[in-house]
Amino acid sequence: MAAELTAHELIAKHRPTLDQALEAIRTRAYWSPHPEHPKAYGENDSLDAAAGKAAFDALLGTRVDLGQPGTDDWVGGEVSPYGIELGVSYPHADIDVLLPAMRAGQRAWRDAGAEIRAVVCVEILKRISDRTHEFAHAVMHTSGQAFMMAFQAGGPHAQDRGLEAVAYAYVEQVRTPDTAEWSKPQGKRDPLALTKQFTPVPRGIGLVIGCNTFPTWNGYPGLFASLATGNAVLVKPHPRAVLPLALTVQVAREVLSQSGFDPNLVALAAERPGEGIAKTLAGRPEIRIIDYTGSTAFGDWLEANARQAQVYTEKAGVNTVLVDSTSDYKGMLSNLAFSLSLYSGQMCTTPQNFLIPRDGIRTDEGPRTFDEVVADLARAVDGLLGDDARANALLGAIVNPDVKARLEAATGLGEVALASREIANPEFPDAVVRTPVIVKLDGARKYWEGADDEAAFMSECFGPVSFAVAVDSSADAMELLRRTVRDKGAMTVGAYTTDDDVERSVQEVCLEEAAQLSLNLTGGVYVNQTAAFSDFHGSGGNPAANAALCDGAFVANRFRVVEVRREA
Repeated sequence: MAAELTAHELIAKHRPTLDQALEAIRTRAYWSPHPEHPKAYGENDSLDAAAGKAAFDALLGTRVDLGQPGTDDWVGGEVSPYGIELGVSYPHADIDVLLPAMRAGQRAWRDAGAEIRAVVCVEILKRISDRTHEFAHAVMHTSGQAFMMAFQAGGPHAQDRGLEAVAYAYVEQVRTPDTAEWSKPQGKRDPLALTKQFTPVPRGIGLVIGCNTFPTWNGYPGLFASLATGNAVLVKPHPRAVLPLALTVQVAREVLSQSGFDPNLVALAAERPGEGIAKTLAGRPEIRIIDYTGSTAFGDWLEANARQAQVYTEKAGVNTVLVDSTSDYKGMLSNLAFSLSLYSGQMCTTPQNFLIPRDGIRTDEGPRTFDEVVADLARAVDGLLGDDARANALLGAIVNPDVKARLEAATGLGEVALASREIANPEFPDAVVRTPVIVKLDGARKYWEGADDEAAFMSECFGPVSFAVAVDSSADAMELLRRTVRDKGAMTVGAYTTDDDVERSVQEVCLEEAAQLSLNLTGGVYVNQTAAFSDFHGSGGNPAANAALCDGAFVANRFRVVEVRREA
């Protein structure tokens, strides 16, 4: 196909956006080209809410034909956590045919250069942004996120993370000049003179292994980091969350083709039920980069066994909040209640353990005992979720039966301070909606009626489950925090204190153990939220993840620089 989008047109259209992204990652100031509010997307046109919902409805029961080589079957079977059978089918690939086809386009993509690759990626993101309402419904009905969260996290926030990766990729590739004239003086003799050419070359094919809960937000950084650095990208979605990434691949292939590049630079690897192709793909010699979000067990396996690839993992951690003292007790409780409730705690950044001195804490409302703090937090969650309509808008739906089972089992681990309750969703009667549970445990007492308290709170319990852990002092909490991050990892750490010494100590623990810290959040920013271009998601320095979204290290090893020298 002849190019419909010339290099000149793409640069003129998207270079200003790229430049703004480069400035944002330099200053770390707030910036986003993707509006968060649904009403910003057109009115009575193809971008508005009605058109997006209609586009999603039109996908149900259809076949997403991507035109990929090697298609040998059609697979599907997604069922929304809200109870809807999507009925969408996707191409199943013969990998022995698809992978060579993907490699065929890499030479032209490599030779295009960093700027062209970047603006092509920005065009892909722009077209995805134009369909944000449609993508929001796709994310909602595969992840169980409530619509507004699916719209924001699955739409503009995911697109921001993708663009952030493009910006970092561009910076790292242009750090070295394309050419250089080199001359070394030789005294009375003529100088030694060389002309040098430097070319960023891709590692090979990147594999993105998608997750069930945040298919676009977690998928886009690796996809666009690899694509922008010259690599082809094979997207292997989670079997329960194929649709958002299949639509992403569809858009990417269209843009690549219209820009004069091989559409097979981006392809989809959907799987049959129980096929488990991630492990097979991860071992293929053509796969040279892997991006993975999911369980610790499989992340550890990838790091140990996919030796031919550069592996980037975001796994599991035990996120902890130290509660020492506060100057805004109501604000603290409100902030933590929201953090626990958002998307039913099904976020890798949701706090799990609250370390609270057993003798209580100081507040602006006077001293509060351990039991009072826990009871007040429970009441704050109850108050936030007391209205079922608001609760449904915050909680979304339980993403899979494993989360529900963990929630139900948690009540047997200790004294229940806040019981979970079932909430009906009138729009989706089959949705499984549950409020969070809070369980009291003791950080010093080894056993509670035969149960091992530490074994409970030192393991990730993904979902709407949190533990209020009594500790002897803030100093003891600090050591427990350090051990938790060092042994189990943490995507986030929170702390509340009015004591300068405690603040310095918790900051030092997080610096030494490489954990991202939020201090004294009482307003509209929450410990489980991060902003692209400014906040780092994960650090890559503790067991929860070996990479950060997004920094130079996340992109720099996806390509190498090859030099050609000639005598001048």
